Amino acid sequence: MSINPVLTEEGGFKYIERGSGEVIVLLHGLFGALSNWEGVINRFSDRYRVVIPMLPIYEMPIREAGLDGLVDFLESFIAFKRLEEFNLMGNSLGGHVALIYTLANAEKVKKLVLTGSSGLFENSMGGSFPKRGSYEYIKERVEYTFYDPKTATKEYVDEVFETTKSIPKALRIVAIAKSAQRHNMAKDITRIEAPTLLIWGLNDTITPPMVGHEFNRLIKNSKLRFIDKCCHAPMMEHPEKFNDLLEEFLEEEVMV
Repeated sequence: MSINPVLTEEGGFKYIERGSGEVIVLLHGLFGALSNWEGVINRFSDRYRVVIPMLPIYEMPIREAGLDGLVDFLESFIAFKRLEEFNLMGNSLGGHVALIYTLANAEKVKKLVLTGSSGLFENSMGGSFPKRGSYEYIKERVEYTFYDPKTATKEYVDEVFETTKSIPKALRIVAIAKSAQRHNMAKDITRIEAPTLLIWGLNDTITPPMVGHEFNRLIKNSKLRFIDKCCHAPMMEHPEKFNDLLEEFLEEEVMV
């Protein structure tokens, strides 16, 4: 079921906001889209205020194209929305941004959820210049991020293909991917205090299961849950299982 959520544009930001109550902020990955979180919106917006900013991956000035620029953007967005205490969740590159934000703004993050997060190790399509003009190459790389290639709909492949055809956008993708690969967080994330849920695809080829185990070892107040027959985007491939794990975690009392 497609929800076609309304995209709001104000204050220089583009975002989706649905529901009311306790806040969940969702961050998409490098080739992600707001639609990646459709299952989460459907499941939680009747009880939670779900807020999904569109990260300015393709619009930010090329000299600022990197993790620092994305974290600055997120801090500005959170200030604009006047969010004080919220749950923060990120997939892939979005998880990396969430980690850096949490370390700098610990008082704002009630709970942290990472799924297929970069920050320790990743096999990335963005590490080299994407082959512009080769639809089959892009299709193959997009399908590589899913356990079942059919999860990569033609619409999604078309969207990524159109993006990589643009030289300025492709340059930003490469710059951000390289920034992520350089920014290893192994020494930093041991300081994270927020309760953290790690939801990992057991068949993740981008951030393999060992990466989930390493996050679990380094983040002291974390729990790791695997989803079988699942690759790099569990919230898209197995939305029901993903949401069950998320719901259980969100409803747990925070021990002070």
